[in-house]
Amino acid sequence: MEIDLLNAVESAVRRISNDEILPRYLKVGRQRKADGSLFTEADLAVQEALKRELFKIRPVPLIGEEMDEAEQAALWKSNEIWCVDPIDGTSNFVNGIPYFAVSVALMQGGKSVLGVVYNPVSREMFAAMKDGGAWLDGERLPLRHGSEHLKGSIAGVDFKRLPKALASRLVLSPPYSSQRNFGACSLEWCYAAAGRIDLYLHGGQKLWDYAAGALVLMEAGGGICCIDSDDFWGSPPWTRSAVAARDGVLFEKWRDWIRKGE
Repeated sequence: MEIDLLNAVESAVRRISNDEILPRYLKVGRQRKADGSLFTEADLAVQEALKRELFKIRPVPLIGEEMDEAEQAALWKSNEIWCVDPIDGTSNFVNGIPYFAVSVALMQGGKSVLGVVYNPVSREMFAAMKDGGAWLDGERLPLRHGSEHLKGSIAGVDFKRLPKALASRLVLSPPYSSQRNFGACSLEWCYAAAGRIDLYLHGGQKLWDYAAGALVLMEAGGGICCIDSDDFWGSPPWTRSAVAARDGVLFEKWRDWIRKGE
């Protein structure tokens, strides 16, 4: 994967964020989709801008969160696609919480080969290329190495979609030191890649939630799988659970605790 392609995507994401997101931050109204999730005019504007600009960079189809499910399913059959979340963390965005991101991935054969995650407020740009490494603003990830033991770890856990038995175990006897949930999946993947959190667990994500962030974590040396499968990229794309950690040793301990209660 050419570094020029990655640079072009980063530039497009930064430009679109400045033009379409920041002028609407703290000003835009909210609406709800049929499934109850939030969206705004900014989501729609960013998705259209990404569709236009990414096609210039690589003329392949684009799957975005703000499409209907039938269209998404049809596009998923393409061998090569762009996958975007125009604003990951819309609830944070509309409530003035500066933790949201634009997420862009180039996928081939159902796997991500390029990923960019950009927080327009902090101006942090996470990026990765398959077999090429991961970076935060040009600096190689991870930035820090935390505890090697579960008991000393910080975990990012979203409880909403977890199996009830697992959620109960985590509440009653957590194996980690402390737990966080920030509300933007793509950034949570990247925070694990940077070593800001050590562990990650989510009960079910959509394609655009993990497409870029999971690649960033993998290329930073992290480990990933699903709750009930080691084949992360082969699991159902629309409801994929996520078990991850910032390095391989910690990942094995985390995965085994989740699956066996050890």
